[in-house]
Amino acid sequence: MKKNTSVKKYLIAAIAILCFKSGFAQQDSLPVYKRFPEIPPFTIIKLPDSTKFAKTDLKKKKATIIMVFSPDCEHCQHATEDLIKHIDLYKDVQIVMATPLEYRFIEPFYLHYKLADYPNITVGRDASYFLGSFYKLTNYPTIILYDNKGNFKDRFEGSVSFEKIATYL
Repeated sequence: MKKNTSVKKYLIAAIAILCFKSGFAQQDSLPVYKRFPEIPPFTIIKLPDSTKFAKTDLKKKKATIIMVFSPDCEHCQHATEDLIKHIDLYKDVQIVMATPLEYRFIEPFYLHYKLADYPNITVGRDASYFLGSFYKLTNYPTIILYDNKGNFKDRFEGSVSFEKIATYL
């Protein structure tokens, strides 16, 4: 009879520990960008001059879009075309386009879309894939919106119209 009582105590203790751990696991499963809803401390290497561009270089009191992309991704190419088509909607928005790929892949994309012609667009390489990890990316492009105070507004993955995105800012 003592064995049954001991087994029951261990079973109850094990169940209590599992319930306790699962309660905390739900909090931890919240994505980092939602736990820390401000623009993350990123650094990218800018095109065309390979200078560093970081969160601290962003202008204060301006909405920000971070677009993580791949130059060879068709959805990213279409999103870039759509952004350029609707660029007038983003005159007061700073746009950071970041990719983990090397300069030799980014440069043709940068030149093809004439991104240097748009002073509010910064394109660069996220060599450490910080943004991809921070946002737990699963698709390209991923577009993240922050308001003029630097607070997270929304996130879009895949093909989304920049005309629609403008309504969220």
